[in-house]
Amino acid sequence: MGPQLRQIREEQRQSWNKFSPGWKKWNNLVMQFLQPMGAAIIDQLKITPDDHVLDIAAGTGEPGLTIAALATSGKVVGTDVAEDMLAIAADTARQKGLQNYSTKAADVCELPFEDGTFTAISCRMGFMFFPDMQLAANEMYRVLKPGGRIATSVWDTPDRNFWVAGIMGILKKYVEVPPPVPGAPGMFRCAKPGLIAYTFERSGFKNTTEQHLTGKGDYIDADNYWQNMLDVAAPVIAVMDKADDATRAAIKNDVYDMINANSIDGKALLDFGAIIIYGEKA
Repeated sequence: MGPQLRQIREEQRQSWNKFSPGWKKWNNLVMQFLQPMGAAIIDQLKITPDDHVLDIAAGTGEPGLTIAALATSGKVVGTDVAEDMLAIAADTARQKGLQNYSTKAADVCELPFEDGTFTAISCRMGFMFFPDMQLAANEMYRVLKPGGRIATSVWDTPDRNFWVAGIMGILKKYVEVPPPVPGAPGMFRCAKPGLIAYTFERSGFKNTTEQHLTGKGDYIDADNYWQNMLDVAAPVIAVMDKADDATRAAIKNDVYDMINANSIDGKALLDFGAIIIYGEKA
């Protein structure tokens, strides 16, 4: 991996570590929001009691922690570039008594494992942020045993993800937000149909499948949504940091109006859309 990609990785590591206190604060809400994607990954992998699973981009632990509870005779290793996020995962594992769960800070593009180590790989909402997605897929293929399974989830298009597209649309009314660089790490980088399946196939994976998943994330109310975005949503925080007090107040007012207008029976239930991609090592 070249120096430019290494710089991106280091910037990501610092950013995720910086926001790890916010993720710990909101862990229950965020994990509930992301649970359908983790459940879909687990369903695709068909976890067995003796599986040896690598959970990549593990963050605060899921779906690896749930997988560890299923792989009772096996083990799960959670990896992430951000060691502070992994500390939260390890603490949760201790609280749950999951002795078969461990963590290791690592870059997906340079996995510190021998060839053919794992029987399955899970990766929830990680691919869109990897500096080199093809290299990451190649590494995943390398560390899987023959016949090993992989399942990942990525965000679908912005129009299917009102939970974040809505607030970003408001921010763009007040602060100039530069368009994403094509191919650069970002939320919707992997939304193109077939992109990750093709990436898998180039690495050697067979029997790839792709399915779309939609639902509504429960942010409870406008207050919870607003505070959560300010604590964990890096793109939102980056834009808010550029705004003066009057602009911040106007943005907040518009966001509250948006959430209240889209609430159902008083609950902030916001649309999300994801893509679940599966493959097997021959």
